Amino acid sequence: MAEYVLGIDTSNYRTSVALVDSGGKIILNHRELLEVPEGERGLRQSEAFFRHVLRLPEVIERFMEYRAGIAGVSVSTRPRPVEGSYMPCFMAGYSFAKALAAALDVPLTETSHQEGHIEAIRFSADVEGEDIVFFHFSGGTTEAILRGEIIGGTKDISYGQLIDRAGVKAGFAFPAGEALDGIAIGGLGSSGISTVSGDLSVIKLKDGYVNLSGIETQALRSIICGDNSALISELFEKISESILNMTVYISKKYRIRRFVFAGGVSCSAYLRRYLELNMPDYIKYHFGDVELSGDNAVGTALIGLREIRKK
Repeated sequence: MAEYVLGIDTSNYRTSVALVDSGGKIILNHRELLEVPEGERGLRQSEAFFRHVLRLPEVIERFMEYRAGIAGVSVSTRPRPVEGSYMPCFMAGYSFAKALAAALDVPLTETSHQEGHIEAIRFSADVEGEDIVFFHFSGGTTEAILRGEIIGGTKDISYGQLIDRAGVKAGFAFPAGEALDGIAIGGLGSSGISTVSGDLSVIKLKDGYVNLSGIETQALRSIICGDNSALISELFEKISESILNMTVYISKKYRIRRFVFAGGVSCSAYLRRYLELNMPDYIKYHFGDVELSGDNAVGTALIGLREIRKK
């Protein structure tokens, strides 16, 4: 009988459970957004934890037809693989994973949300090697990672937070990224320049890092009661331009030419098209499948599979 690894990830925005077989093939990939009250910009950790606990039994039950072949369980227990990284919402997934592994008498692998993102993109983009910079652009994280070291990113809020806060202020439901991206892509010209409103300043880069609180203040102040299409398009242009500048800077500083983009923000059709039109030819970059770029448990399951193979 084929053997499987079950992965669980309970982020602050999504309940994710996935199953991969011994060859790394995705058997099941289930993802559900947590419901956020209208007008809110996210969930409190206690509320996210509670919603995961309510949802997980029903979700995991869908995977139990494979229980006889499950050889291991893997779970994201923290946001990032660094000391002190902690969010209570991940304890919901950890509790269920630990109980499930004990009930099935199989090993439990603990990993981080960020490592799961990177592994999923590594899998879908088929990239390997040491000299690769992984960008993790999500709702709570903006980091450039080289050999486990953070070498760039933001000093304050993330790109995802900037987009969601602007979207909610403009009247869109949280998370607002997909809705705003659909509006922004309509304003992206063939030259890679948007039809912009001119309300936002350039996001300045210093030593591989940016600060986003300034453009957040400008964007929130500029949102009107009505059509904000030009402003949204400009916001995505400024974000994409700063990501491009960060990539070029890091490439030159570290003499690296290979980059991988992971996390929910990397799903943006605007960002992908902008980089396609503007990225220097000497830089080789990869986006993963959109399905595996946002929060998911596929990467978590693949990490568990890798650990089982080692043993």
